[in-house]
Amino acid sequence: MSKVLIFGNSGSGKSTLAKGLASQNNLAHLDLDTVAWKPIIPPERLPVSESSKSINDFLSANSGWVIEGCYSDLLELVTEQANEVVFLNLPVSACIENAKNRPWEPHKYANKEAQDANLEMLIDWITQYTTRTDTFSKLAHEKLFNEFQGKKTMYVSNEQRT
Repeated sequence: MSKVLIFGNSGSGKSTLAKGLASQNNLAHLDLDTVAWKPIIPPERLPVSESSKSINDFLSANSGWVIEGCYSDLLELVTEQANEVVFLNLPVSACIENAKNRPWEPHKYANKEAQDANLEMLIDWITQYTTRTDTFSKLAHEKLFNEFQGKKTMYVSNEQRT
């Protein structure tokens, strides 16, 4: 059974690719955004231990899955169970375009207007991808990709995935 991790910068197409793979292959889908944050404004990360419990519940309930997100600290919790990783290593400019054109994500925002109100902050976040050194950084994603021992694929453009 397929067990796929998808990661990359915000706006790289993780959710789109994960939804497509899950649908085509009858796999469960977990967006790590749904287990990484406290439901408060401004957002605050949950402790990794709390996110880990939610991830383990998901793994226990599903034999085949796609897990996606930009959280290398959470992705590292499941790399041993995964049999494939996909790194969406798109240029920052492509991620910004994708973010500007993304459809409403109802599991993250009350409406499209609320999502669009967050766009300026998101673009600033996307722009920092190559200079950050945290769990969300290109550096952390490259390390995760390079250390994975199973099947791995890297996409560097939107066109490669279509």
